[in-house]
Order: sequence, then structure tokens, then C-alpha cells
Amino acid sequence: MMSINRFLTLLLVALPSIWIFTAAQTTIPLYPHKIPNALPSKDQETNKDNVIRNVSKPTLSIFLPDAAVANGTAVIVCPGGGYGVLVIDREGYQVAKELNKSGIAAFVLKYRLPSEETMQDKSLGPLQDAQQAIKTVRERAAEWKIDPQKIGIMGFSAGGHLAATAGTHYDSTFIANTNKTSLRPDFMILVYPVISLLDKIGHKGSASNLLGASPGIEKAKYFSNELQVTKTTPPAFLTHAGDDTVVPVSNSIKFYEALNAKGVPSDLHIYAKGEHGYLKVPSFEEWYGRCRQWMRTNGFLPSN
Repeated sequence: MMSINRFLTLLLVALPSIWIFTAAQTTIPLYPHKIPNALPSKDQETNKDNVIRNVSKPTLSIFLPDAAVANGTAVIVCPGGGYGVLVIDREGYQVAKELNKSGIAAFVLKYRLPSEETMQDKSLGPLQDAQQAIKTVRERAAEWKIDPQKIGIMGFSAGGHLAATAGTHYDSTFIANTNKTSLRPDFMILVYPVISLLDKIGHKGSASNLLGASPGIEKAKYFSNELQVTKTTPPAFLTHAGDDTVVPVSNSIKFYEALNAKGVPSDLHIYAKGEHGYLKVPSFEEWYGRCRQWMRTNGFLPSN
């Protein structure tokens, strides 16, 4: 039988690794105080099979890589779900763990889902949350051993729209920012993203949930990110499937063309098959391997 002293010695040895595992998956409120643009309302959030609905209290889940492989790069991950739900595990937590394997600190953003019951302006809630996430990670970069100039944002489907909106609207501040912290992500990773909210190629469900059933044309254009690219828009990695019948591949093509026209260094990888969600093909390692290579080429990951 193990002696009590032997047991305590083993426990003390194990505690640091246990602490690291716990700390690497901490969830914090996104806003330390009052949530901007929020209306008094009852919390009606639900989580069934890791699909979250009715988010009114945003959070940031922190996944830190092992110190032996950490390289200072960080990525804020925005799950998709048409601005109606959040596919929080498959397009959030699982991705964060894979990013950690590459030495990247990952932050899964549980952003508010647009609702007139919980927000004064439902079109701004998700963007405010993305800006607050960038601000939080950049201001606490030293604490989390992150390079403040290597903070990217990643999004899937409607989360890709949010990530692209953060990248194209960073110079319009929708949150309190007394320190004037840069809200510009250093790069974007957009996976089968919604980009446009215009009728021709936009995803109607995302547009309706974010802007309402009959938004004005100017508002639809403002949130159609292919129209908002400038020379200072962050570089992007885009991937999409040509057979996507939910979000047409033209979303990624139009955004890439806009980035390329402004001289923003970006990659676009289109797969013949994959449909929406990449449920069978391409594999995660296939498209993410290409993403890693793009990050190395552009200096966001070490070259070795």
C-alpha cells in the first residue's frame, strides 16, 4: 500500500500539470462590467448537443498551448450557425485544441446572437463582441504570453462573416476603448464564410437574423464585407467548397478578388467537394495544413 507521504509527493508533482490543464480552458465573461447595447432581459441561453441558442451573455473560453510549443500567436475563434445558433464544439472547442497543437493560443468567442429582445441594435451586438475579444486578448497579451502583433480572428460560416466584419470595420469603434487599443486583427482565417448580405450571393438566413427581414440597402451594403475592403484590411486565408449550396462559393471568391485588388496578401483554396461544413471532405488536416503554411509564409507562425 502506498504511504501517505508517497501519495502527497506524487500529488504535489502532478498539481502543476493539473493546474495548467484547468487554466488552459478557463471561461471568462467577455465584458468585466456592463454589456454594451444590451436591454434588460432574462437569460434564456440553452445548450443542446453543443449547439447553443439565445446567447445574451457573451464569454471568452481560453485555450493556452503547452509552454514547450507556444509561439506567441493567438487566434480568436468564432463558431458558425447563421447568427441563429452557435456550433460551439465542432467549430469552436475542437478547433481551439487543434490550434494549441500548433503552439497557437486560442480563444473561443461565444458571441451574442442577434435579438431585438436583448439588444438595442441587434446588428451591432456580434461585432461589438468580436471587437471586445480582440481588445481583451491584445491588452492581456503579456499575461497569456502572446505577441500583440500576431492576433488573428477565425470564423466558420456566419462566424466567418463576423470575423470578416471585424477585419473590415476595425476602424469604427463600437465598444468602450479608453486606451485606444487597436481593434484590428492581424490576420483572418475564413472557413466557408458568409461574406455578402446582398440578395445575389448572400446567405438569407444570416442576413435576416442579423439585419432583420427588410433591411435598407445601405445597411446591407455596410455589412457586405466584399464592399468594405481597403489597403489596410488584414490579410486573409479563405477556404470554401464549390458544391456549397448553403453559402455559395462566390462569397469567398468576391472577397478574395476585393483583397487582391487592394494588394492585401491572401490565399483562397476551393475544393470541388465539401458542401457546407466540411463534414466528410476535405479533412481538417487538409485545409488546416494549407492554412498553417500560409501563416508561416506570412510570418504569423515560425518558419520551422
